[in-house]
Amino acid sequence: MPLDDTMTVDLLIGGEWQPARSGDRIELVNPATEEAVGTAAQASRIDTEAAIASAADGLKVWSKTAPWDRAKVLRKAAVILAERAESVARRVVLECGKPIGQSRAEVASCVDYFDWFAGEAQRLYGEVLQGRTADQKFMATKEPVGVVAAFTAWNFPISLQARKIAPALAAGCSVVCRPAEEGTGAVALMLQCLIDAGLPPGVVNMVSGRPQDISETVMDSEIVRKVTFTGSIPVGKWFIRRSADTVKRMSMELGGHAPVIVWDDVDVERIAQLVATGKFRNNGQVCVSPTRFFVHDRLKAGFTDAFVGATKAMKLGNGLDPATDIGPLINARRLEAIKGIVEDTRSGGAKLATGGRQPADLNRGYFYEPTVFTDTPDSARGMIDEPFGPIAMLASFDSFDDVIARANSLPQGLAAYVFTNSLKRAHMTADALKTGIVCVNTLQAATTEMPFGGVKHSGFGREGGSHSIHDYLDTKFINLVM
Repeated sequence: MPLDDTMTVDLLIGGEWQPARSGDRIELVNPATEEAVGTAAQASRIDTEAAIASAADGLKVWSKTAPWDRAKVLRKAAVILAERAESVARRVVLECGKPIGQSRAEVASCVDYFDWFAGEAQRLYGEVLQGRTADQKFMATKEPVGVVAAFTAWNFPISLQARKIAPALAAGCSVVCRPAEEGTGAVALMLQCLIDAGLPPGVVNMVSGRPQDISETVMDSEIVRKVTFTGSIPVGKWFIRRSADTVKRMSMELGGHAPVIVWDDVDVERIAQLVATGKFRNNGQVCVSPTRFFVHDRLKAGFTDAFVGATKAMKLGNGLDPATDIGPLINARRLEAIKGIVEDTRSGGAKLATGGRQPADLNRGYFYEPTVFTDTPDSARGMIDEPFGPIAMLASFDSFDDVIARANSLPQGLAAYVFTNSLKRAHMTADALKTGIVCVNTLQAATTEMPFGGVKHSGFGREGGSHSIHDYLDTKFINLVM
């Protein structure tokens, strides 16, 4: 597979890269330049059915492969991916616009996922109890759930797939993955590492292209026993409704609208710099991105000045430039969506402190200035709809009950952030927040070894850590009388 800046990405079916049967292809576009950087095969229903059949064949082999042998393949894939990290990271930049440093970090996280779940493959615990009679034993054993379909978004194209594929393979499942159109080439490079590590044909398959034919075929299939999805709430709800007909196991990570609570006992300059950097990571196109900033009244002025100053100092540009802090938005649709949210938030009563426009010096690409609103009413659109872009809404609060009620007011419940130097206040605030993840005095919401996921409309199921592999396993009760 070529590693230059132009790729022809095919479907992976039965261990072979092959074009779609129709010959149809989609264009892969660099969001920083609006230039083509390759094409990807456009899978049809027939291609998807072939991938599912291949996964069924792969399951027969992989589910019978000893866990320690599965671990060896995953660890070898981690080593190969680490060796190819720079070329894979460059591909992420070219297809998604993410700055090169952040892209390298994403590749490193994928290496961690394959390595971590290699270990989890060796720790698939069952349970044995003495029965109710002397000649009886009760056993609970774990078995792979079967063929898994993995659908992911474009904002972290390879790590979102890695944290689904790695636990599925560790559990003994086979996979049909459908990455987002943006980022398809980067995912293909990652999957090639698994092939080169000795993964048997058919155990992982990739179908690319526009989603309707692929998703409908997957959801109609009785062979596919689990679907894991990262994306928007409306699409996640569609998957959940469609799963009823074939009673599929589901894991849903459906985005968030993370509150940030800044108490009045912190170093305001340091915290403002920290959270501004975190807010505009990947241009705010992050499901756990801090978006709604609730700052204690006593720190409001100082925090606002420091946050706006840090935002203005950030450099927009092509992600291949090491000096770039913020790259482009993913595509023209996202750019238009951000424009609409900014205008609606401003008309809703928020004060624009900086940004709010496309940069005058970048005439190509889907760039938008990092934007900060102050005195943002809770009723403003940006405080209600997840912006998924470079928009920060600042507001203030004066009491614990007030800020908790406002932070918990939305249907999303993925991540939240708390900054305080009081251990008591940290525990009180973290306990009161209705989210799957709470970060106190840090913005690190995801690590390989800990569970990642949300509550309420942000979904269910967990990715990462020892918890997530259980989403890919069935539990069987064996009542043995000797």
